Amino acid sequence: MWAEEDDSYSYEAPCLESYAQPQEWKCYTMYHGTTKERAESITRYGFKQSDDGMLGRGVYVSRDINKANRYPVHCPEREKRVLKLCVNVGRVKKIDRQGHPMQKTWHHHGYDSAWVPPNCGMVASRLEEDCIWDPNRITVVEVIKPKNQGSVPRFNYSAYM
Repeated sequence: MWAEEDDSYSYEAPCLESYAQPQEWKCYTMYHGTTKERAESITRYGFKQSDDGMLGRGVYVSRDINKANRYPVHCPEREKRVLKLCVNVGRVKKIDRQGHPMQKTWHHHGYDSAWVPPNCGMVASRLEEDCIWDPNRITVVEVIKPKNQGSVPRFNYSAYM
């Protein structure tokens, strides 16, 4: 008789260091800070692009969980949530200075995401940031309460292997 096997395989996307430029077409672990209410909506219906921002339209995420823990800025801690994500970055454009010629138009030039490296003068916190054009490139893995280890597993990654 065959021994019973566990067919579930959980894939963890690599977490790239903030200073390392993301490789195109790879999946990485990233984070998004939001409210408890919005986290529930995102896990149910998916992300929606912001209308505008430092890098234009898209979904703003970071590889730095400490950055995600800060958002939303003026929200009580008990209402904050951090979404742990698996993000397929697609074709990546590095935006490393204010006034970069493609700062808000990178998607119109065939890029799927824009990456702002840390300490380049673009972000007040000096932390890394990414903007993903297509919300379908993002999968929610866990919902995390900031400053707390409690989390809710969301998906397994067998489909990504």
